[in-house]
Amino acid sequence: QEVLGEDKLMAILKERELKIYWGTATTGKPHVAYFVPMSKIADFLKAGCEVTILFADLHAYLDNMKAPWELLELRTRYYEHVIKAMLESIGVPLEKLRFVRGTDYQLSKEYTLDVYRLSSVVTQHDAKKAGAEVVKQVEHPLLSGLLYPGLQALDEEYLKVDAQFGGVDQRKIFTFAEKYLPSLGYAKRIHLMNPMVPGLTGSKMSSSEEDSKIDLLDRKEDVKKKLKKAFCEPGNVENNGVLSFIKHVLFPLKSEFVVLREEKWGGNKTYTAYEALEKDFAEQVVHPGDLKNSVEVALNKLLDPIREKFNCPELKKLSSAAYPTPSKAKPGEKGTKNSEPEDVVPSRLDIRVGKVISVEKHPDADSLYVEKIDVGEAEPRTVVSGLVHFVPKEQLQDRLVVLLCNLKPQKMRGVESQGMVLCASSVGEPRQVEPLDPPAGCCAGERVYVEGYEGGEPDEELKPKKKVFEKLQADFRVSEDCVAQWKQRNFLTKLGTVSCKSLKGGSIS
Repeated sequence: QEVLGEDKLMAILKERELKIYWGTATTGKPHVAYFVPMSKIADFLKAGCEVTILFADLHAYLDNMKAPWELLELRTRYYEHVIKAMLESIGVPLEKLRFVRGTDYQLSKEYTLDVYRLSSVVTQHDAKKAGAEVVKQVEHPLLSGLLYPGLQALDEEYLKVDAQFGGVDQRKIFTFAEKYLPSLGYAKRIHLMNPMVPGLTGSKMSSSEEDSKIDLLDRKEDVKKKLKKAFCEPGNVENNGVLSFIKHVLFPLKSEFVVLREEKWGGNKTYTAYEALEKDFAEQVVHPGDLKNSVEVALNKLLDPIREKFNCPELKKLSSAAYPTPSKAKPGEKGTKNSEPEDVVPSRLDIRVGKVISVEKHPDADSLYVEKIDVGEAEPRTVVSGLVHFVPKEQLQDRLVVLLCNLKPQKMRGVESQGMVLCASSVGEPRQVEPLDPPAGCCAGERVYVEGYEGGEPDEELKPKKKVFEKLQADFRVSEDCVAQWKQRNFLTKLGTVSCKSLKGGSIS
């Protein structure tokens, strides 16, 4: 769709072949829109370019922890297998490609020092602006998201390439790289951009929006179901994901597209130019149902070799381990009118690391403490806890705790409590209670999540009548290694597991 640095590109091609890289952060599962860059990578190879594919595992973690540290290795392996399967599916010779992981070189001393050098010249405004269309945007952005564009810029130097290729949504990162790499004494690179293919719902195809995309491992019946629901209004060629897929994937790969239809509607018709197909669709010569059925057949031909490769036990196991299923219902699936609109999953809980600033006895209750706890907000929260008989005051002062932050505030003997300190409790008598311990080095306000449920947004406030916390809490346990778990999945922060001192097999409340 766009090229930045075309003069430099032409100058290099007069002397030698172009060295180019395409990178992908190993976050959500790759979907069929990935065929757009894959088909262009095939073009680069046919043109004699030296192509590097970067599996940007460190970027995946920096992007608002879309891939937690514990899953990075598994997801990177999944991406390697699935991207290679895609390339083989469209006839790209793998021996001509170089595959690199970000952590192969991004943890080196030289690269790390360059990150620091870059951070000394980049403004916060420019870093935030550069990542606006790529890094997940949240109300309180993490510093990691501001680092992301700088690392992507440095990759161009450390991969020793002339050019970077990516989606047009990367444009701000590309112009950021052109501005700042020369300030470190490095050459400005060429940038080539492919268009973004609309998703099936009409907006950008996204891993996080289930109905907008077709997964590379979706079954044939799932492909049919999703295409049937896809936005494809008769005569409308704008934001039409079905037409866009034909334009940017199927035509470049086959140089033609066959519309399959019954004889009574004119029989099959072969198009050798996309513009002719678009014109016929706009004039309603081609029916949306026939277009969808034809795309379904063509798409399944591309997906069959990928499905077959992933049908072996080893890759099935890798797929389920890299992307553990959060629930039986599909992500984003709505319930019926009389059922809950969402599943009761741990990501609905706003659990954070807190630091106890002060502890006092409740003025009207002998068993209660009133604590001030910093959870990374402008003011510490007031929290009432029934820990007087279990934890000495001096053991709570200044310690890190795990706080549930989105319960509805309620008064406890006249003092409003704005959260709940999560604790492990012994099963037998006498009852013992220990506050859960975040990993050493955590900061106040850091998110605590359950393994495999790192992606969802917590509820603003848990509605007491829905009893979301109570339903989840029924499956909270402490493992034999003293690790806090929900249904045998660990409670985690980005630094590791949440635990307790000694109460193996205990409950958590």
